[in-house]
This record gives sequence, C-alpha cells and structure tokens, in this order.
Amino acid sequence: MLLSEYQARSRATALYPRDVALYYPTLGLAGEAGEVAEHAKKLLRDDAGVLTDERREAMAKELGDVLWYLAQIATELELDLDEVAAANLKKLASRKQRGVLHGSGDDR
Repeated sequence: MLLSEYQARSRATALYPRDVALYYPTLGLAGEAGEVAEHAKKLLRDDAGVLTDERREAMAKELGDVLWYLAQIATELELDLDEVAAANLKKLASRKQRGVLHGSGDDR
C-alpha cells in the first residue's frame, strides 16, 4: 500500500472537531509516539532488553496509531505523504553524500 493510499483511506476514520483540525492530530501524534517510547522503556526495564513477540506486536499497534495521526496532520496541511516521504529521502541522501548525516538542524 502506498502512503498516499493509506492517507486517503484513513481519512474516513478522522472524527475530531474541525475547529481544532490541526491541533487534535498533532497532540495525538505526540501521545502515541510517547506510547512507542514507553514500550521501548519497558523492553529495557521489564524484558531485559529482549524483544518478545508480545512487545513487538504492542509496538506495531502503537506505530499504526502514529501513522494514523501523521496521515491526518499531512491531510490537514494539504500535503501528500508520498511526496513528504520522497522529499525526506532526498534530503537524507544529500546529507549522506555531503557527509553531514550527523549533527543537528535542518539546514546542513
């Protein structure tokens, strides 16, 4: 499935107040990303760093939620996820070619 197809199909389940159309999914993305991080923490704390099938499945579900919120944000911004992904890969390839993958800031 293409990201743009997911973006279009997931839109049918985007039921949130239109007056907060950008803020709602942005805050949701932060929350879901936090849940992914929580599972990574529990992998270290509770699972001795061993990735179990159960932990992998739980993280996959949370990543699906991250993807859903990301798709809604892109839609609210009138961006196509395929184009966002392609632009990101182009940026990273340029950084790799120039030897500046490490560091900080978008303008490197």
